[in-house]
Amino acid sequence: MNLSGKSAIVTGSTSGIGLAVAEALAAQGSAVLLNGLESQADGDRMAAELAEKHGVKAVFSPADMQKPDEINAMVEQAARELGSVDILVNNAGIQYTANVEDFPPERWDAIIAVNLSSAFHAIHAAVPHMKRAGWGRIINTASAHGLVASVQKAAYVSAKHGIVGLTKVVALENADQGVTCNAICPGWVETPLIQKQIDKIAEEQGLSNEDAKVELVRHKQPSRQFVQPEQIGALAAFLCSDAASQITGASLPVDGGWTAQ
Repeated sequence: MNLSGKSAIVTGSTSGIGLAVAEALAAQGSAVLLNGLESQADGDRMAAELAEKHGVKAVFSPADMQKPDEINAMVEQAARELGSVDILVNNAGIQYTANVEDFPPERWDAIIAVNLSSAFHAIHAAVPHMKRAGWGRIINTASAHGLVASVQKAAYVSAKHGIVGLTKVVALENADQGVTCNAICPGWVETPLIQKQIDKIAEEQGLSNEDAKVELVRHKQPSRQFVQPEQIGALAAFLCSDAASQITGASLPVDGGWTAQ
């Protein structure tokens, strides 16, 4: 697997899954545009660290995923500063939980904007670059909730189901253009955000950290283990390889058996 000469945009990539994907692509030689809500100075520092670690070019964009103009500018920044837009990973996401009747409309709007509409706007801007080059890889971070539902997650589940549908349409439209589009559907992934929930369970139930992890995931994932961000990164890198050139329109669960039930 060699992505030397390629350039990637990874949204929501200053922590968690997004950062792991950015690291995996950079490790294979791809230049990377990082994106997140950090300040320009902090983002530039993270990009410099990634560049030094992997010997690739890396830049940062603080584009707000709720603002189409900023998303368009981010794509053009990648084309201008990295030389091309070959890989697009739509990873940015937010969450809010409540029953439908209690769900604040403004939270619905925000989640749909960040988790679904931002992917459309980024794809809309990036596809022309890919088609001109005759090569492109679009990877959308969906979720197990793109395939199944859970209570109190109306907006998140709707957005992730939408991502799965968008993935299929983009794949079909570009199937003969050298451009693939796939979705990765993670289950519970061990990130710093999830660690807070683990710590809370451990404290409330008097469990060890490892037992608290099992308690959190066992109701959904038969493996009783978390997915690791690096596993998502490795799959994303594979989907960018020549070996995956005929994988398109797929929604690939990485969920310890969650959606097999």
